[in-house]
Order: sequence, then C-alpha cells, then structure tokens
Amino acid sequence: MAGCDGRQIGLAQSEGNGRGTVVESRISQIIDGAVTDLGFRLVRVHYSGAKGGRSQLQIMAEPVEDREMTVEDCESVSRHVAALLDVEDPISDAYTLEVSSPGIDRPLTRVEDYERFAGELAKITLRFMLDGRKRFNGRLAGFDEDGKIVLETSFGRFAFSFDEIDSARIDPTEIFIREAKARQQAGPA
Repeated sequence: MAGCDGRQIGLAQSEGNGRGTVVESRISQIIDGAVTDLGFRLVRVHYSGAKGGRSQLQIMAEPVEDREMTVEDCESVSRHVAALLDVEDPISDAYTLEVSSPGIDRPLTRVEDYERFAGELAKITLRFMLDGRKRFNGRLAGFDEDGKIVLETSFGRFAFSFDEIDSARIDPTEIFIREAKARQQAGPA
C-alpha cells in the first residue's frame, strides 16, 4: 500500500497474520498523514473485534526524532486520531482506542525498519516454512544484492523478502544488557 506521497506504508501488520485486515489498512490510510504531521511515525495498527465485549483499536506510534515517547505524546496522538476516526467512521461498532509506543521489543512493520535496526537482534516468523522452520532468531544485517532482508543466525545467513515475513520484533536481550551496563557505569543515583 502506498501513502499519498508515494512512500510505502505497509504497516497494518498484526501479530499472527502478517499484513492486517481491510479495516486496519483503511485506518492506516486515514491516520498516517495526521500522525506524521504531529511528528510521529505510525508503527502498527491492530484492530480486534468484540468477543463478548467491546472492540479494541491499538495504534502504535513513535517520535520521528530520536527520543522517548511520553504519556503526553500518546494523549496528543489519541486526540487527533480519535477526531479523524469519528469523521471517517471506519469501524461501525463501539471500540476502545489505545495509543502506545512500540516498546523495547518493537515490531518491525516497514521495510525501512530492517535497515534502521541493522545490527540489532531480531525474532522473525515467516509465513511459510524455510529449511524446515518458520521462526528465526538472529542479527539483522541490512539487505542483500537482491533487496532481501538479511538475518545472521547461529545456523547461518538467511535472506527473506518482506512479503515472506509474517511478523518480526526486536529481541530486547542485548538492549537490556546495554542499559544495565550503562546504569552500572553511571554508579548510584
């Protein structure tokens, strides 16, 4: 899916199905520009229909600039997104809107994420089996000459097209270790 300026959106990924639903894609189209105008990047849209209760719409966003997402940021995005969705009305039933940051185990939902997080550990689940498995853990290593996403694992180097990936997340193990070392070096507060 392409945004109004031609850039690839492709972020209606939901854990488990890879590309999201028509509703999630529609919501992404409606809110992406507004979220960007506020200085944030839309990471993921996930809609879960009501199962004996109220439906839930989860919007995951992060600041474009390199800083933490605050509660105030979430509130701002929530207000703007809610206003847009009230006008466009892509969900017919009542729902709860939840806006959050991606967190330390951030999902990788855009092709650009694999370049941005090159060098980090990641967990990737494929849509189909490759070498007898669907799940791969390793270090993101950018792209190969064919434009495939490269993952260095203890079993070797694997390359996947974006469309072959069902879901992917940053593995926070090394991040926790780096932060612990930084706190240790900083000493007592």
